Amino acid sequence: MVILTQTYDLLTWLLPQCEHFPKSQRFVVTQRLQSSVLDFQESLFEANARKGPERLAHLQAADASLNKLRLYLRLSRHWDWLSSGQYEHVSRMVANIGKLLGGWIKQTKSV
Repeated sequence: MVILTQTYDLLTWLLPQCEHFPKSQRFVVTQRLQSSVLDFQESLFEANARKGPERLAHLQAADASLNKLRLYLRLSRHWDWLSSGQYEHVSRMVANIGKLLGGWIKQTKSV
């Protein structure tokens, strides 16, 4: 599935970037950012393994994790932990993933 591949690409880009965030924030904001993207990936795997209402519940959990990720990325840019170019790049990745997730949710609701 394309969404799983794009999420993997997001993980492989984002997690190493977190190593450059201030050490004082690695156990607060950075940990939450990493947890949200990993929770998102796990919710997608769970949704892929389910059908019907269970799938929808996991997709909605993935959507919540993606929204948290967006918040932590905006904070990271606000505090200059990510450059403008990095933020633009990761925002594009997240937007594409969000569109795929929205389509999957819509498809699951219509079944």
